[in-house]
Amino acid sequence: MNKRETFKGILRYLKPYAPLLCISVLCALVNVAAQLAVPFLIGRAVDFIVGAGNVDYPAIFRLFFVIGVCIAAAFAAQFAMSLINNRIVYHVLCAVRMDTFSKFQRLPLSFLDSHAYGEIAGIVLTDAEQFADGLLLGFTQLFTGVVTILGVLVILFVLRWEIALVVVLVTPLSMFAARFISSHTYKTFRRQAEVRADQTAFIDEAIGNLKVVKAYTHEDENAAFFAEQNEEYRKCSLRAVFYASTPNPVTRFVNSLVYAGVALTGAILAISTAGTAVPFTVGALTTCLSYCNQYTKPFNEITEVLAEFQNALACAGRIFALQREEEQPSDEGLPDLGRAKGEVALTDVSFSYRPGQKLIEHFNVSVGAGKRVAIVGPTGCGKTTVINLLMRFYDVNEGSVAVDGTDVRAMTRASLRRNYGMVLQETWLKRATVRENLCMGRPDCTEEEMIAAAKAVHAHGFIRRLSKGYDTVVGGEGSLSEGQKQLLCVARVMICRPPMLILDEATSNIDTRTERLVQDAFAQLMEGRTCFIVAHRLSTIQNADLILVMNAGQIVEQGTHEQLLERGGFYARLYNAQF
Repeated sequence: MNKRETFKGILRYLKPYAPLLCISVLCALVNVAAQLAVPFLIGRAVDFIVGAGNVDYPAIFRLFFVIGVCIAAAFAAQFAMSLINNRIVYHVLCAVRMDTFSKFQRLPLSFLDSHAYGEIAGIVLTDAEQFADGLLLGFTQLFTGVVTILGVLVILFVLRWEIALVVVLVTPLSMFAARFISSHTYKTFRRQAEVRADQTAFIDEAIGNLKVVKAYTHEDENAAFFAEQNEEYRKCSLRAVFYASTPNPVTRFVNSLVYAGVALTGAILAISTAGTAVPFTVGALTTCLSYCNQYTKPFNEITEVLAEFQNALACAGRIFALQREEEQPSDEGLPDLGRAKGEVALTDVSFSYRPGQKLIEHFNVSVGAGKRVAIVGPTGCGKTTVINLLMRFYDVNEGSVAVDGTDVRAMTRASLRRNYGMVLQETWLKRATVRENLCMGRPDCTEEEMIAAAKAVHAHGFIRRLSKGYDTVVGGEGSLSEGQKQLLCVARVMICRPPMLILDEATSNIDTRTERLVQDAFAQLMEGRTCFIVAHRLSTIQNADLILVMNAGQIVEQGTHEQLLERGGFYARLYNAQF
């Protein structure tokens, strides 16, 4: 995204806080006005000191009192502005994170499958945080600095146009330096954000799969790759920091020129106007020099803030770019499937994950309600892809998938998926109690139903041996074995009792003895339900009503276990290879 689109995105989030922004602006104006009044009052106080024995103390004390009031007003306005700005920024941060996380829920699986999880997490956490930090600095210092600069210029023109002219003539040098540096800063910070996202993704991958890394003694290779990324991040960070730190010394040099020019011009004016009707007094020179400092100070702050603001824009651009990703088509307004009978038909289905790379072509199968269908074949033949199409994780490129005679694209995804119970080879438990994990699909299930399901899959025994039984928090590494996690996943489906089941290598992580017990539980669960069973161990599907043998995205054979063995074809060779 370019800067203009990024600014539009920021303004969209700031719009609900327009009243607070107006109050913040008012506080900034009060703060600046109070601070600008102080140098003028100090200059007046200097003029009341004429010489030894000629000092108007009452007038000076009155001015000191007014100065104290101005300082107090500036402090109060600054404090109120900070509170308001913090409230706006962190509400915006909360909204940005919520919208971005909600966006994930609406993105198609194709997007999530093609992006590293660490990269996505970095956008939600790190980029959003840095965006908020830059926005806060922009509100707190950028606006106040600009108003201060404009206010000082107006006052200087009123006091003495010659001095104001000196300031105006030298100022473009500082503006040019700031503009040149900020344009480079944005690019460097954007590159830094990209490298940081790649590094976060790699760290997430390396830590999450550390057992595999150690098993293959790949620690040195991982360390070398991380060193390359770290070196790239170091270079990007150094470039970003270099450009971010350059404006300060540059603007300080220019500001010193301004101060010297004002001092020299003021001194000449003070000497040349001495004794005239409108003299340029020492107090007026003191006031102009104080304003000169107030004028140049915001340039230092603004240039520092600009570096952070450029970083914030780069991070915001990544956030808004993700928010603009194409969502999966909405199914709002489509009818609800209700409770399905379980009749499923795939008619002339063709599908591929990438255009031009064929996977499934002209796939046809019809499954009656309550039938058990097993899908077997070598790795990569399309078994799991068929499951993705049944669950409508992906939509077919051609043909149709229908449930009870209705195309799945003509019903809501939620109602379709409520009719499926799914147990995958890869177990997933959220960080919560055993009870919450088991009742995820049916939060209203009774204690008796939950325990009955756990007993059916022979999980009740090990659950009771946990420190707090069903109230033990699980989901972290090492809390349960893979087999125990799988049993909980099976029990979770048994509690829901949907009309259709998908078992994708559901017993692959269970020992042989427990597998036989779980198969008995599955037999009860599958009774009267339409079941799709993906299996590599062919011994687990011998009782299926229909076995679909897939190879290279095609059904090469179909029939019962006995019929396929009699044919002596592809299935028979697979079966005999296992026994």
